[in-house]
Amino acid sequence: MSFDLQLAGRRALVTAGTKGTGAAVVLALSGAGVTVLATARTVPETSPDGVHYVAADVTTAEGCAVVARAVIERLGGVDIIVNVLGGSSAPPGGFAALTDEEWFKELNLNLMSAVRLDRALLPSMIEQGSGVVIHVTSIQHVLPLPEATTGYAAAKAALSTYSKSLSKEVTPKGVRVVRVSPGWIETEAAVALAERLAADAGTDVEGGRQIIMKALGGIPLGRPAKPQEVADLITFLVSPRAGSISGTEYTIDGGTIPTA
Repeated sequence: MSFDLQLAGRRALVTAGTKGTGAAVVLALSGAGVTVLATARTVPETSPDGVHYVAADVTTAEGCAVVARAVIERLGGVDIIVNVLGGSSAPPGGFAALTDEEWFKELNLNLMSAVRLDRALLPSMIEQGSGVVIHVTSIQHVLPLPEATTGYAAAKAALSTYSKSLSKEVTPKGVRVVRVSPGWIETEAAVALAERLAADAGTDVEGGRQIIMKALGGIPLGRPAKPQEVADLITFLVSPRAGSISGTEYTIDGGTIPTA
């Protein structure tokens, strides 16, 4: 039996598409025959066949407007939106360290970028009667680390709830909305963090990885997820093979969350 994902000719927007998980999603989708527009604050000078880049800061309303215009001008519309963008720049120190400014940074990065792009692009998906939206959340919305990720975790929780509500609204109109909730992914930034923790603790990089896994309460699989593994899951979920999947959340964390 063929397992063709039937994605050839589709058009996709991928945020944070030049590094880590976003870059892996771009490559996976383009490899499946999708024409991809990827966003980031800075973009490569050259791009693979079938991949376009637009430089924009989608944590701002202005940046989201730039991306929405580029989708229409370069792709002529969109069939798939994968909002990978996320992260945190909040300082350690728990709730008391989170000023209003820090809270707004977390919300603009992890929630409002998706909200604004959906608001701009979903009407065209509804008009064509088809489309898929993937919002990348995080296991931290149910497993927050209070020392440093309260704002990030709360913003991702808001993204998850928003996504569920959105799915109820637009799935009857032909647009599927699915959440993907990763645990620790071994991106370039994660490797750099492990190296920094290792240096501080006087150990090697593997020791740094163990420090991170211990902070998460352990990963039964014994390692973080690879960006390609997350990208493969997303590529399946946006395909017609997953045509009856909407409104749910898929955790990919190596068993980190201790309950079902």
